[in-house]
Amino acid sequence: MNIAIGIIIAVVIIALIVAIAVAAKRRKETQTEARRVEARDTRDLAKVTQLEADRATAEAEERAARAKRESLAAEQQQMAAAAHRSSAEDLQSRADEIDPDL
Repeated sequence: MNIAIGIIIAVVIIALIVAIAVAAKRRKETQTEARRVEARDTRDLAKVTQLEADRATAEAEERAARAKRESLAAEQQQMAAAAHRSSAEDLQSRADEIDPDL
């Protein structure tokens, strides 16, 4: 009888050890899968963030190009105004030269 009880106890202990090992393996697999999901989500978030950064960079480059065009147009306008001013001064000088009353 003692041998039967010993065998039963040994079988129960072995069954418990196997159950604990299986549970530990499942837990580890669950944790591994959770980390895979987290890594995939993090990669997706990184892609989205990179795309937003690329879009912001493109917008900034467009804004800089627009500002450069505006700056060049303003400079061109200033040069045209200076030319008109010079022409007006030349005409005023010519009128002063022609005017007999001066």
